[in-house]
Amino acid sequence: MHFLQILPLAFVMIAGPQIITSFFLATGERVAANSLAYIAGAAIAVIGWVSAAFVVAHVSKNAGHHTANTTLDWIVLVLLLVLMVHTFRTRKQSEPPKWMSKLEHENPKSAFLLGLNLFLLFPGDILTAITVGLYVGRHDESWWHLLPFVALTLLILALPALGVALLGRRAEGSSCRRSVTG
Repeated sequence: MHFLQILPLAFVMIAGPQIITSFFLATGERVAANSLAYIAGAAIAVIGWVSAAFVVAHVSKNAGHHTANTTLDWIVLVLLLVLMVHTFRTRKQSEPPKWMSKLEHENPKSAFLLGLNLFLLFPGDILTAITVGLYVGRHDESWWHLLPFVALTLLILALPALGVALLGRRAEGSSCRRSVTG
């Protein structure tokens, strides 16, 4: 049941522009198509990162090398420290990125690529996914134990679009929707 301990990291995965993008797509045009495309891109990236880390951990554990496991621990620690320093040094008060203002009029292809890139290239997401994959792989769990983490991550991303779908016409008339779409 070690995999239950990694579920809270799904909230780390979506923190920042990832969940904000979900909200923008849910208040824009073609909500269903764009949201599904965005989530599909995110799914590919997240599954790729956690699977790669799982394989590395599983192979090193099965090789029986205590040194390899210790090395993996140090690599994760160094990555975490580098990420902390990078985040601290590059933080600044700024306007939202220009690409966010265009999300209201996004198309499914661009939404897919955005989901793929946000989860494939953001250092925080990379580190979180690697941590999850290494943790599951090193605790002798099966690969499928990664799936609850992936599913929760994707469910959280889908919540804004699901809310719009459940509210139906009431979502179209909301003041939030009117103010975003003009």
